[in-house]
Amino acid sequence: MISRRDFLQVSMAASAMVGASGFGNWARLAAQQSLTQDQLLEFDTFGNISLIHVTDIHGQLKPVYFREPSINLGVGANKGHVPHITGADFRKAYGIADGSPSAYALTHDDFASLAKGYGRVGGLDRMATIINAIRADRPDALLFDGGDTWHGSYTCHHTAGQDMVNVMNALKPDAMTFHWEFTLGSDRVNEIVEGLPFAALGQNIFDAEWDEPAELFKPYKFFERGGAKVAVIGQAFPYMPIANPGWMFPEYSFGIRDENMQAMVDEVRAAGADLVVVLSHNGFDVDKKMAGKVQGIDVILSGHTHDALPEPVLVGKTHIIASGSNGKFVSRVDLDVRDGQLMGLRHKLIPVFSDVIAPDPAVAQLIEAERAPFKDQLAEVIGQTDTLLYRRGNFNGTWDDLICDALLSEREADIAMSPGVRWGPSLVPGDDITREDIWNVTSMSYGAAYRSEMTGEFIKVILEDVADNIFNPDPYYQQGGDMVRIGGMGYRIDITKPQGERISEMTLLKTGEAIDPAKSYVVAGWASVNEGTEGPMIWDVVEDHIRKLGTVSLNPNTSVEVAGA
Repeated sequence: MISRRDFLQVSMAASAMVGASGFGNWARLAAQQSLTQDQLLEFDTFGNISLIHVTDIHGQLKPVYFREPSINLGVGANKGHVPHITGADFRKAYGIADGSPSAYALTHDDFASLAKGYGRVGGLDRMATIINAIRADRPDALLFDGGDTWHGSYTCHHTAGQDMVNVMNALKPDAMTFHWEFTLGSDRVNEIVEGLPFAALGQNIFDAEWDEPAELFKPYKFFERGGAKVAVIGQAFPYMPIANPGWMFPEYSFGIRDENMQAMVDEVRAAGADLVVVLSHNGFDVDKKMAGKVQGIDVILSGHTHDALPEPVLVGKTHIIASGSNGKFVSRVDLDVRDGQLMGLRHKLIPVFSDVIAPDPAVAQLIEAERAPFKDQLAEVIGQTDTLLYRRGNFNGTWDDLICDALLSEREADIAMSPGVRWGPSLVPGDDITREDIWNVTSMSYGAAYRSEMTGEFIKVILEDVADNIFNPDPYYQQGGDMVRIGGMGYRIDITKPQGERISEMTLLKTGEAIDPAKSYVVAGWASVNEGTEGPMIWDVVEDHIRKLGTVSLNPNTSVEVAGA
């Protein structure tokens, strides 16, 4: 890894990540040819209100590597539009130079070699430095957490989210909304929320029995800033009982609830709101559709799909901001709000390069205190990797391949299934694989690794159902993460086909034979939403497999053929 001093000389300031009213002057900024903390934080203060947005941190207290997707397919009206462009197409769209800090932060190409030069990203102590700098410039700036915060790491699992709660409280957010938090179980979520020193928002979190808004989660909150009234409306992940185990939070129901969102917008406008902000965990495409249906929203701070976009996307009069994941970015949004309306907007997506951003000492100390009881367990080396290990994309990443290989081997299965979740940092070739690294891609409250028999017909039904969750042309029917990862089996998918007709040419890889619809196969998987699922925990399965391998070396996965992209 290069030194901090050398790092300051790399080409193209990442302060290029700026958009004014949805547009950025990339050519001018690309010519700056340097990168410092001051440049990362540089911002021409604008208007009278500042918003700070972080989202989808997934329990990552410390700096990590995080590779952006190489495949992010859009369907229907979203095909070919951001965020559904990657790599060279993404760089071309935003004028990003190959090999630059922005290319490393925002795209996947040549990731392993760029990572060696540019280092890790994230860390809540570095995020604290950025947040404090914005507050020094704009003391009344509002900080919002988009959810998926109390989940995704060894320490988060073993403290039932308390490590993240304690550190995030030190950052002093003004409000948050939710998704994976509910997989801690409703009792634990209720306990934490009751003690939060900031607003817990979700206009779409309802009492399941009475079908009315849940009392603990307020739909919105008002803030007085810059002589204006700012209304912030929360939007939790709409499909909780579908994507996650509903039995963990039976008293709650969710949904998009467009009509209620419109009612909340109308209500806050009637109460004098000059600016309406939605703090959302819908996912980007759902936010785009909602922005076209619900009138009166000025800004949507988008989360869930982990997209990082250097400029806002404008739908009608609504600006949608996407701030990435895993602590990799902080968004600053300055707004000029006058005479009861939004007159202008300036935005900057700030990459949290951990070798450039100095850690905040108090938050760094708090992080170490939270991790101290688990230090030995976290640091134990289980193996090494010769392969870039990553997860993020519509189909298998190499972490997913490794998990599927572990299920096939350790559970003596014909076929393996691993959920298409988006969270989980990367490792570069030559890295040790620690226990912490394994937990970073497997940690959840329902991690039992099942083993069962399924017919070929039933396996196809599963694949078709998940594919419709991902590739339905109507964003409101996209209810999952990415495509379920498969080991031991190949198939063809045509994403343009209707439900039930996308999957074909299913093949058992170890024999080369076609999957027989009537035949039963031994299938191993994990993260079943069914209550009472039995089996060893997935992190133990993966750890045992890596110990046996010693060094992980994976061949490219060519078992899935994608048509219609």
